[in-house]
Amino acid sequence: MPRKVLYIDDDAGLCALVKRSLGREGIEVVTATDGESGLKVLGDNPDVDIVAVDLYMPGLGGMELTERVNAMPNHPPVIVVTGAQDSRMAVAALKAGAFDYVVKDVQGDFTYLLKASFQAAAAAMRMRRAKEAAEEEVRAARDRFEALAAERALLMREVNHRVGNSLQLIASLLTIQSNAAANAEVKEALSDATGRVMAVAQVHRRLYTSDDVQSVAVDLYLEALVEDLRRSTSAEGGGLAQLTLQAEPMAAAPDHAVALGMIVNELVTNALKYAYPDEKGAIRVILKRDGDNRAVLSVEDDGVGNSFGAAAHAKATSTGLGQRIVHAMGDKLRARIEHDSSPHGTRVTVAFDLFGAPALKTATAKPAA
Repeated sequence: MPRKVLYIDDDAGLCALVKRSLGREGIEVVTATDGESGLKVLGDNPDVDIVAVDLYMPGLGGMELTERVNAMPNHPPVIVVTGAQDSRMAVAALKAGAFDYVVKDVQGDFTYLLKASFQAAAAAMRMRRAKEAAEEEVRAARDRFEALAAERALLMREVNHRVGNSLQLIASLLTIQSNAAANAEVKEALSDATGRVMAVAQVHRRLYTSDDVQSVAVDLYLEALVEDLRRSTSAEGGGLAQLTLQAEPMAAAPDHAVALGMIVNELVTNALKYAYPDEKGAIRVILKRDGDNRAVLSVEDDGVGNSFGAAAHAKATSTGLGQRIVHAMGDKLRARIEHDSSPHGTRVTVAFDLFGAPALKTATAKPAA
């Protein structure tokens, strides 16, 4: 039940009747005898719950008055009251924004209908206010979430920036130590470690230069990684001019990108060391989609494959640290890894999910005859 209503009618007698009748029901009624006065009274009484207006009044009529009340912020519902028995007027009043339409009579019996209409309007207004409050809370919560997400993304970019710089520094120190090493095996081990550090650093570099810290563009990441490999081996006199990359555009989770980069680094380095013992040759890195969340990486060469010397071949395919890293990263990706080696070259394929999936069994194909 509303606590306070405004009744606007040019009939002062009906104003007094409504005030007396509803007052007995515990409803405070303030009145006005014309539209302009009614708007002033409404402005002076912001606690009015409902406004009832006579449809026909000199000056500002009920239709226009209804529209002006509804144009106010946080306006109360408006109920149109008239003595005209015309359904078209009821429809017009509702279209003008009235909550309800009540037909009055001079005896005052309409006050019971008015009271019922007031009750319905008050209940509807409570529901509307509750809905608006809930929507406002949802908007506020969404704004808070977006602000927190933006702040988190900024912090994550800063973290990736610092991690990337630290890894770059570590790689530089390893390079310096490698250049200063007299032992060939130590030099090679330090060079391999530098490549592994740079593979991880490239992911962090991608993350702090991107607006999205939740994913990495794998094709662009591998492009930069392959270029780093090409430059580093060229500087060492190894030469990787025939190293090529074919990668379809796709994104992956950052930890998946790190694992994938480590795999590429190890497989390319492995091919460089063992595929062409007496010359340089092609090494191809290929990344293709295999469904919405599935991808297949392959690293292949046209080298000696399983026709190479037994000792070197064993080091290249089973016991080397690089291969152990490849399989460890494959486990991290929950990938299926297959080795295919023949006298005409070697191909390693890694099938994995870009953003995580149930574990897959890691398998190694038997070398081709």
